[in-house]
Amino acid sequence: MLSVRFKIAAAFSLFTAGLLLVMNIYPVLVSRDMVIARSKSTLQSQGSVISSSLSALETLTPETVAQVMQLLDTAPVTRTLVTDRAGCVLYDTDAGASAVGRYALLAGVAGALEGRAQFFCRYSSAEGAFASRSATPVVSGGAVVGAVYLYEYDRTQGTIIADLQRNLANISVLFGAAGVLLIGLLSATLTRRIKRLARAMDVVRRGDYSYRVPEKERGDELDQLAAEFNDLTGRLEDTEEVRRRFVSDASHELRTPLAAIRLLSDSITQSGDMDQRTMREFASDIGSEADRLQRITEKLMSLTKLDAGVAPPAEEPADVAQAARQALHLLEPLAAAQGVTLRTDLAEGCLVAVPADGLYQIIFNLAENGVKYNQPGGTVDIALRAEDGRAVLTVADTGIGIPEADRPHIFDRFYRVDKARSRASGGSGLGLAIVHDTVVANGGQVWMEPGDGRGTVFTVSFPLCPPEEAEI
Repeated sequence: MLSVRFKIAAAFSLFTAGLLLVMNIYPVLVSRDMVIARSKSTLQSQGSVISSSLSALETLTPETVAQVMQLLDTAPVTRTLVTDRAGCVLYDTDAGASAVGRYALLAGVAGALEGRAQFFCRYSSAEGAFASRSATPVVSGGAVVGAVYLYEYDRTQGTIIADLQRNLANISVLFGAAGVLLIGLLSATLTRRIKRLARAMDVVRRGDYSYRVPEKERGDELDQLAAEFNDLTGRLEDTEEVRRRFVSDASHELRTPLAAIRLLSDSITQSGDMDQRTMREFASDIGSEADRLQRITEKLMSLTKLDAGVAPPAEEPADVAQAARQALHLLEPLAAAQGVTLRTDLAEGCLVAVPADGLYQIIFNLAENGVKYNQPGGTVDIALRAEDGRAVLTVADTGIGIPEADRPHIFDRFYRVDKARSRASGGSGLGLAIVHDTVVANGGQVWMEPGDGRGTVFTVSFPLCPPEEAEI
């Protein structure tokens, strides 16, 4: 399987090679076309001048043509030929290999004698020169009487093109080598950082949530990915810590009633002459511990459902005041036994999109805590009002209060302010956690404030249902 590093290097190398190839070919082609266009313009212009001058002669003879050609400047042209109508050469500037008196068997001359101007150009990279040919008809009295053939061998322009091509090749080699080196370094750096992330993922996958990827100040996408990874592992570490603490606390809470039940049952079975009164007391204690175990289990199941996001949606708007009255009705015996007075101030018509059971559980847990951790002669005030489109429920007690150091943790699972008193009153440290998670799961808010002088005030807020939903 090809590595990412190889794929990146191959892709960049192919792109660089293609770019350098275009840079080598395109400038040379454009330069050649420019030279050819210039040569064509020059030769055809000179051919037209010579043709116009010769067309004034009555007849084309070697003598008359030579006289005219002596008056014209043909220096830039390498060789000039003039033929008659039959293609016989009448004038030739190449004295060493003069073709005068012979027929010019050239394609350009044949075309010119038919009345068509001709131009040909060839570039020889081996010779480094341009060979250009132009043939122009000589017209007199409306008839073609001869042809002018011009030949130019331009080594100067050819040398310039060859030098350009050679320089581009050298530059391409240098840039290509530098590009390959740069691509290698870039791909190595990139893949090294990716591998570091992959190793970090493997470490975290093995359970080490404290591992962090070193972050640098580049600020590119990989650094952002590393930052997101570190943030994710931080949350995983916190979640794992909460999970471990939860399992530890849950095991401890479940172990206590189980140990008590086991101790009491062993006492009954090992005692052969236990009186009925003591046995009934032990059996009553076993029942109390079993009830406590059941309460803890039910609360743990409620939290598990909330964690899984399977809290049932509200089938229809729930009346907060009605849920409060139901919860307080069940708490009246406990309040009477504790010497605590329950007082209510409930506004009617506050309907919220919260399951009735969840709403009942929120109010019951808050009011139950207010009763349990109060003092004889104390009060628990439950008030409900509509404010800014929200139903606001407050539960205020005159109890022992919550120390400032413990307030940030009151909604943590199994957290108890006064552990000895909480266990004596049957508290498990799960009630406020259930309240918090249920409120949040249904789009509400919950917070705690110290009371006036003593006690605590818990406030729960939910959006009110629109009037059209409330009428359904």
